[in-house]
Amino acid sequence: MKTIKFLSLLAFFIGFTSCSSDDDNATVLPIESELIQNLHAPQEGGQGQPVYGEFTKFNFATGQTTTSDTDWDIAIRGTIILINGGEKTGIDDEPNRTGNGSAYIANGTMGSVTSVDTSRLKEDAVNAQAIPTGSGTGWYIYAGPPTHLITPIAGKILVFKTHDGKYAKMEILSYYKDAPANPDAFEDFDKYYTFNYVYQPNENLIEF
Repeated sequence: MKTIKFLSLLAFFIGFTSCSSDDDNATVLPIESELIQNLHAPQEGGQGQPVYGEFTKFNFATGQTTTSDTDWDIAIRGTIILINGGEKTGIDDEPNRTGNGSAYIANGTMGSVTSVDTSRLKEDAVNAQAIPTGSGTGWYIYAGPPTHLITPIAGKILVFKTHDGKYAKMEILSYYKDAPANPDAFEDFDKYYTFNYVYQPNENLIEF
């Protein structure tokens, strides 16, 4: 997995607008923008057999995968994306929820989704994922035969409340290793995520 990090100037503008005369000395941390390449989220089984296996857990603050039972924000296996909030959905081998995470899918672009609509945030629940799994119901389309491609849906931005109450937004760019421009499900390795995300590290700020 490769991480490319940027710092957003937006944080400095937020600093000017969010600080009152009583807290002029408060430090506003810069918003972080990152590109994650080839985050591997393998699964066992499939193709008519039960799907199982450990989830790959990711922390937005660090921009890294983690094996921690508590300090994770999202957990990915195959096309499934779980959040660290709510309760188990009933999927085999899913991690315990220990945080306060929630999520929803916004329509737009990374540039147009500029704040979190907190009224839309949902936790994982029994038989109900905050980020739905299934072709056309969440973040991807499965083409079926003959190509069998899994393709991210353009204009779908995943918005998250993290396990510790911060916020992030995410755009999945590719499901295949090295993000080929024209993937081939029979030639390219799948379950390798490339995505952009923006992380708001400041308490009680919902703007990106």
